[in-house]
Amino acid sequence: MSNSPLSEPSPPSGLEAAPTRPDAAPGSAPLSSDQEAPTDPESPSALEPAAPGPEAGPPDSASSDSSGLAFSDDAPAPYSGVRRGLLQAGERVNLHGGNGRRHSIRLAPGQVFHTTKGGVPHDALIGQPEGVVVASAAGLPYIALRPVLEEYTVSMPRGATVVYPKDASHILMFADIFPGARVLEAGAGSGGLSLSLLRAVGPAGRLYSYERRADFAQTACRNVEAFFGGPHPAWRLRLGDLVESIGPEPVDRAVLDLLAPWECVDAVHSRLVPGGFLCCYVATTTQLGRTMETLRAHGGWTEPTAVEVNVRAWQAEGLAIRPGHAGRGHTGFIILARRLADGVQAPLKRRRPAPGAYGPDYDGPRPRGVERPDAETT
Repeated sequence: MSNSPLSEPSPPSGLEAAPTRPDAAPGSAPLSSDQEAPTDPESPSALEPAAPGPEAGPPDSASSDSSGLAFSDDAPAPYSGVRRGLLQAGERVNLHGGNGRRHSIRLAPGQVFHTTKGGVPHDALIGQPEGVVVASAAGLPYIALRPVLEEYTVSMPRGATVVYPKDASHILMFADIFPGARVLEAGAGSGGLSLSLLRAVGPAGRLYSYERRADFAQTACRNVEAFFGGPHPAWRLRLGDLVESIGPEPVDRAVLDLLAPWECVDAVHSRLVPGGFLCCYVATTTQLGRTMETLRAHGGWTEPTAVEVNVRAWQAEGLAIRPGHAGRGHTGFIILARRLADGVQAPLKRRRPAPGAYGPDYDGPRPRGVERPDAETT
């Protein structure tokens, strides 16, 4: 999560400066050349799309789907980040040892991956099918597999902490991120969630990502391009503050991974279509409470819900079936709410809040119908 300020940064290579709102404070990021561009998903991208690699090139018998992209049974969908066929030089490969450890290497002719049990020559992997077993000089076996999105997300270079796959998968499902969706993301960080969102919306969608720190934005750009093999045609990575420089485009979904998402509620409400989902990802209970109360006090959202996702591994060997020793506990809270139609106020809750929930010691936002107690009453 990133929410630290920048002082009029210049966009790094491959990035856009976020367009400035008409009512933004002086010194905000300048208007991007893409502000007046059409927002139709099939309009030309401000970023040149990467040429599909050999794995995405359709054979002569290829067909095309409704998006106009060519596909075949022998090649994965373009911009999926998936490769098929024999392992090639320049690819990243994971070596899985018998002890459960995973080593990531980039294949290069003549290179050797060194371990305490001897080396594994890269030439023994280049030209072999995925899933081949190779042995080190001392006979230690390794399974060679291409990294999948989950493995790439947790092992890629990072500046800001990433949204972990267990949370990203929940966000994609419960925020209903669909192919062709127009999604706003604030707090791109290292690009972990951007990868999942881009794969979900596909090349026919749009992802408008905002990041305040130039170094984080550069890291995100490198990570996304490394996974997809080049710039993704659906991605607009903008350098700037969301509230001051939110773009004019309407969006279907919004995901905020910020220190203070409650500060962006009004701005997001002005761009999100009625019925669209807002998802806020926060780390602490203080952030959780402030965000949910701000949404209630705003009145233009459905009653927000919040969850945390915990994952527990299990072992099953013969009669020994039991929970694993390691688990994946708290990483963040996921808050979801849907935008109501313009001019509509959310109905008052019929259930009373817990006694003392909004007592004299509470100084945060108050939903409609919750009176502020008289602090002077004894």
